[in-house]
Amino acid sequence: MNARILVVEDEEALTTLLRYNLDAEGYEVETVARGDDADTRLKERVPDLVVLDWMLPGLSGIELCRRLRARPETKSLPIIMLTARGEESERVRGLATGADDYIVKPFSVPELLARVKGLLRRAAPERLATVLSFGDIELDRDKRRVVRSGRPIDLGPTEYRLLEFFLEHPGRVFSREQLLDSVWGRDIYIDERTVDVHIGRLRKILNPRGEQDPIRTVRGAGYALDDRFASISAEQTI
Repeated sequence: MNARILVVEDEEALTTLLRYNLDAEGYEVETVARGDDADTRLKERVPDLVVLDWMLPGLSGIELCRRLRARPETKSLPIIMLTARGEESERVRGLATGADDYIVKPFSVPELLARVKGLLRRAAPERLATVLSFGDIELDRDKRRVVRSGRPIDLGPTEYRLLEFFLEHPGRVFSREQLLDSVWGRDIYIDERTVDVHIGRLRKILNPRGEQDPIRTVRGAGYALDDRFASISAEQTI
């Protein structure tokens, strides 16, 4: 699954340019033109990185950055600040507020793309990794191949995306709504119980011989890739 990037920019031409180039790099891109709308959006769904303009209608980029750093769920969210302000004092202010990087307009698109990739690599290397592994399960993105204990596992497209998403966030609990949003997409309208069906299928395929189940059901909360599974698998191989 490709990294999700939220672009918060009110200049339409620049927004179009950023979307085009980030799309071309394979990222999942969403754009918002107002700071207050972005604030609401980020409470609903946290992307992997934010490209944030300094001057925005509704709520300034600098204030939005402060709010994001004050929330536990976005405290470590990678943020690149875009601004026409080039003075050293303003750059220092932006970084002091919590931005991870700072680019002055006009800027080089290749430079921006390089900084995006660098931030993602540092913040979430699993988003860029070719091979994801957890316990005795390994998923190769390039080959779209999954193996468990060296045995090939044949997954359908949805089960593959579910497993890939879980492998990117081992141990984290996701509600059915969050899984629908992240795996199926915000524009797909299906019942939340569909998640249960596909989780059941994924479990059945991963555990055909009654192996240790890597997926944990959290009553009233959702599902997670059980962080105890990796340690159990490691003990079994010793």
